Amino acid sequence: MDFVSEEIEKYCIDHSDVEGDLLQHINRETHAKVMMPRMLSGHLQGLFLQFVSNMIKPLNVLEIGTYTGYSAICLCAGIQQNGKLITIDKNEELQERVQTFFNKSNFKNTIDYRIGDALKLIPPIDLMFDLVFIDADKINNSSYFDLVFDKVNVGGFILADNVLWSGKILDTKKDKDTVAIDSFNKKIVNDKRVEKMILPLRDGLTLIRKIKN
Repeated sequence: MDFVSEEIEKYCIDHSDVEGDLLQHINRETHAKVMMPRMLSGHLQGLFLQFVSNMIKPLNVLEIGTYTGYSAICLCAGIQQNGKLITIDKNEELQERVQTFFNKSNFKNTIDYRIGDALKLIPPIDLMFDLVFIDADKINNSSYFDLVFDKVNVGGFILADNVLWSGKILDTKKDKDTVAIDSFNKKIVNDKRVEKMILPLRDGLTLIRKIKN
């Protein structure tokens, strides 16, 4: 589902900062050579991630779900000197391509790209994060949130993507992914440890700010 018309989206893009050369390249390569290019964050959402990163100036960032690396590069925009972005994905087939993109970026030494099951890779991480982006399999959204919560500094942010799921979140008969997303959304809205809001940006993006442990 498109939540805004193509004309409005184009107007927004035309009146926003341009997409950087590397991000344009990743966008083109993903649409030309990778399955399910709709998973790419894209221009407007990428700009939003850059703005968030630049506003909060995180030291450490965690991304769950790398895909082709577009969002990871955007999230690096505001990282402090000596900071780090850890990005986790289970797709080994994309690893070489994505690493090539990272190597071409200004953040080659900032990005720690890990391949494997995030449910197993997150618990041993001994870092505190100022920003987490959850954009992987939707069935595990709640599990990812629970795993990262204690690793997020008070005042830090967790962003969750695809929380409107092409509008299917309103269906009376929901498939298992939609049920999981709806359950996650209800879990977050009732969590008193966080401030939260859903933006109808792209496929729905939840902003979550941790206010207490």
